[in-house]
Amino acid sequence: MEQQSIKINIADRYYPLRIPANDEEKIRAAAKIINEKVELYKKKYSDRDSQDALSMALLQFVIRLIEAEQNQDLTQVIDELNSVNDLLDQYIKVNLL
Repeated sequence: MEQQSIKINIADRYYPLRIPANDEEKIRAAAKIINEKVELYKKKYSDRDSQDALSMALLQFVIRLIEAEQNQDLTQVIDELNSVNDLLDQYIKVNLL
């Protein structure tokens, strides 16, 4: 896969990255969202430094990630239960009716 070098800005610091070419848009979008959230926390807590704003933004994103993973797990359980339910329906129709 073709690699490319880019620089992204997160919380007023630049980071050089070497990434797959097709990931650039996604990475830039992620950096933009991070910066927007950091700016929101900087404004909300103006007496704090950038590290605190970055930490709070990170905490919020990880909470959302955990929630998404838990929802995904629940979705998989529901799908499996629906499959079992379908199999039971088929069994009942064939063997008991």
